[in-house]
Amino acid sequence: MELIFATHNQHKVDELQQMLKGRVLIQSLTDIDFHEDIEESGKTFDENAYIKAKSISEKINRNVFADDSGLVIEALNGEPGIFSARYAGTGNSLDNIAKVLKKLENEEHRKAYFITVICLIFDGKAHFFEGKVWGNITKEIRGTDGFGYDPIFVPEGYDKTFAEMSADEKNNISHRYLATQQLIEFLS
Repeated sequence: MELIFATHNQHKVDELQQMLKGRVLIQSLTDIDFHEDIEESGKTFDENAYIKAKSISEKINRNVFADDSGLVIEALNGEPGIFSARYAGTGNSLDNIAKVLKKLENEEHRKAYFITVICLIFDGKAHFFEGKVWGNITKEIRGTDGFGYDPIFVPEGYDKTFAEMSADEKNNISHRYLATQQLIEFLS
């Protein structure tokens, strides 16, 4: 089976390929030379994933899935949330991390979760899959692997950040893994 993953983010594609272990052939938007902008105008992760998957599926007439992921921090009233990738306004992960750490500077309550919502448009119908991992935000950057907010997020039950974990270790517990497992079950 072949699916189009509505992303240009090679980190996400690589992570998903590892999780799918060859069961599904994934092609990114870059792979199919699709470069139109899709405005994520939704107010929730579900809405943004649906907007991306639906609009691309309609344009290329193929089965497509899209994800919307983010970091939700309780002490920041849910920020950065759906704005996770563009939180600092620069599109740079280190700037986004710096903004989070600055806002949490004097905050002891550092509970947060990562969430991924996948919307699959399959034979014209939308299907949703959600993964969520709770944890805490560190006070400084730790680790060099991963991407996004991985260097400041320690999942519950662990003492290291996602960025300090091997790809296999992270990919077996992450929010994206949990949502992807549901996607795999649906496709089986």
